Amino acid sequence: MYEPNVVGDWQEYEEHAGLRVRVHGLEPAEPPRGRDDAADGLTYFRLRVTVENRGSRHLGIHLEDGQIDVRIGPDGESAFIDWRNSQFIEGFDVYPLRRVTAVLYAAGAEESLGLVDVQVQLRVEEEWTSRRLWSGGIGVHEISSGAPQGQVRDSLAHQVSVFLRDQAEEGTA
Repeated sequence: MYEPNVVGDWQEYEEHAGLRVRVHGLEPAEPPRGRDDAADGLTYFRLRVTVENRGSRHLGIHLEDGQIDVRIGPDGESAFIDWRNSQFIEGFDVYPLRRVTAVLYAAGAEESLGLVDVQVQLRVEEEWTSRRLWSGGIGVHEISSGAPQGQVRDSLAHQVSVFLRDQAEEGTA
């Protein structure tokens, strides 16, 4: 069974030796140039997509609008993407041992932000990579405060958090 990456995990691309990507920095944040009127009543958050080149040659990277899809809540509704405030990677040569990061501002109903799925499809040297999925949530660490216990236990973000905690405990024993 295919399982998504956890927000913060690196994912390597076999078709481009040394290239890896991760979604990280998922947190509540107000956009730097002000809120979009279309996001009225929604809660803003920010996430980062970092591409790292650990290979031996430079690679041209494109990560623009339409190549990042953000879904929220248990039904996977589309988040509002604030394109005006977001910063993309538009044709940047990433040299060996270098990174480049896109910063995306999005918004959604606050009660749906406990589960955020981010799908990324890079374009490397004019070639499309396969889509990769990361799953996480805002407030995962504080999830036990206020939500009904059955809802908390069943959330994917909580399951991921428990799995990671169990793995860390096994590695330190």
